[in-house]
Amino acid sequence: MNTLVIVLIAAVILFGAYVVYGRWLANKWGIDPKAETPAVKYNDGKDFVPTNGWTVFSHQFSSIAGAGPVTGAIQAAAFGWLPVLLWILIGGVFFGAVTDFGALYASVKNEGKSMGMIIEKYIGKFGRKIFLLFCWLFTLIVIAAFADMVAGTFNAYTVVDGQSQLSAAASTNGSAGMVSIMFMVFAVVFGLIQKKWNLSGWKEAVVGIVFIIASFVIGNYFPIELGKNAWSYITFVYIFFAAVLPMWLMKQPRDYMTTFMFIAMIVGAALGLVVAHPSMNLPVYTGFNNAKLGTMFPILFVTVACGAVSGFHSLVSSGTSSKTVANEKDMLKVGYGAMILESLLAVIALCVAGAAAAADGTAATGTPFQIFSRGVAGFFEMFGVPVHFATVFMTMCVSALALTSLDAVARIGRMSFQELFSVDDMEHAEGWRKLLCNTYFSTVITLLCGFVLTKIGYANIWPLFGSANQLLSALVILTLCVFLKVTGRSNKMLFPPLIIMLCVTFTALVQRTIAMVKAIQTAASVTIPAGTATWGSVFIANGLQLIIAILLIVLGLIIVVNSAKSYAKSEKNSEKAA
Repeated sequence: MNTLVIVLIAAVILFGAYVVYGRWLANKWGIDPKAETPAVKYNDGKDFVPTNGWTVFSHQFSSIAGAGPVTGAIQAAAFGWLPVLLWILIGGVFFGAVTDFGALYASVKNEGKSMGMIIEKYIGKFGRKIFLLFCWLFTLIVIAAFADMVAGTFNAYTVVDGQSQLSAAASTNGSAGMVSIMFMVFAVVFGLIQKKWNLSGWKEAVVGIVFIIASFVIGNYFPIELGKNAWSYITFVYIFFAAVLPMWLMKQPRDYMTTFMFIAMIVGAALGLVVAHPSMNLPVYTGFNNAKLGTMFPILFVTVACGAVSGFHSLVSSGTSSKTVANEKDMLKVGYGAMILESLLAVIALCVAGAAAAADGTAATGTPFQIFSRGVAGFFEMFGVPVHFATVFMTMCVSALALTSLDAVARIGRMSFQELFSVDDMEHAEGWRKLLCNTYFSTVITLLCGFVLTKIGYANIWPLFGSANQLLSALVILTLCVFLKVTGRSNKMLFPPLIIMLCVTFTALVQRTIAMVKAIQTAASVTIPAGTATWGSVFIANGLQLIIAILLIVLGLIIVVNSAKSYAKSEKNSEKAA
């Protein structure tokens, strides 16, 4: 089948869903353009900052459009492109966009509170503590997976015959790495300019584009060729500052600039598919069982995470975006619209992978990032863009997909850790509690734990990430059901995705737990060849994941039970009546 046809069909369905279903939800729940939003009410110049609607959209999209839509869609294509496409469209429209919009809506209507604080209000303090612990563990997995991806993308070295040497892609990776560093520097400069002159419209866009061009020029002429470990350290230093600095100083301007890159990437890929209109060479359907991934249920649904539905998105919606929405009318495009655009990105990634596959259906070699990057870079070359520049641009884009999620999740992880130990009267709290709630201390603890998990490698973490991510979305949907019920709003549209995601995620986590137990048992029953692995590496790769998986299952069950009890006890319209 022609990939252009697939993209066009998907684009029409997604846009139609936004116009029809998205607006229906907004009307059903109620949007008040005259209401005072938390950003306006609690404007503190740090977290609560009234911001232009499209800038908030840029932040939301840049933060949620991480590695998921590319990695998940391409990995899951092992089951065939049709099941992946159907899940992206159905999941994006009725699962993911509804959850993202709902989380943003609930937070804005509750003074910009994060999902953990919303749970405390509607489910109880115990539920809040358990949820925050679940969220914190989840952020560690995300930090580890995405930081490992970024460091690996910029790595300029390879090992040949036991010796480390510059790889063939050293110049490209080094240039992309330098571009990324300059992005961070110019983001701060951009933030300071915005703070002083408050630019908007075309003036803001011009300054952002100038800084993007300057970053690429500097990156191409002054590449930094470093190894994976060095890039890992640089990545963690960056996300430390992203987690503690005011939103306007680094996070928002970087997201704004990155969105232009993402748009260029998506447009380039779309135009390439229009001009070349290559065939979808991947098979339509390969069967329910896959030798590498497992059974289509539940693996397909947790592998295609961010492109269809993602619990991480709700943490962004309620953790950062809700505190910057200046007018309630912007919530639809920020909450529902950003997710719809991400679903389109997942469809494009699937089509690029399909075009890159051999005519006999054999998938292209390399990681999902490499397949996507090479494919889109090839499209840019068709339009006369030099090979080196096109490759650097795409390498930077795919790494930015992970970096923009990394800086958001680092901030959310820090906030979850703080909220886990905070009390109402922090001024008279114990010394140890004040220490744990300190912004810098909580950030260091969160990033240190995430750094330890990077030693597992993203490929090993990804299945656990997908399962935990989708379970988080189910827990958020459950909370939204209670919120909508007590505030007298319709919640019936949330029950189908809630039931499906609970079944999918608990099945996937149990499967993952069993697989890791078997891996440890196998390692214990055989002699590990010298130089290939050690018991220590086996434990890090499987033992830590096993511990986290069991914790996630237990915490998830506790939250579900508590939430179900709270839902049964809650009275419809009780908060509305109050």
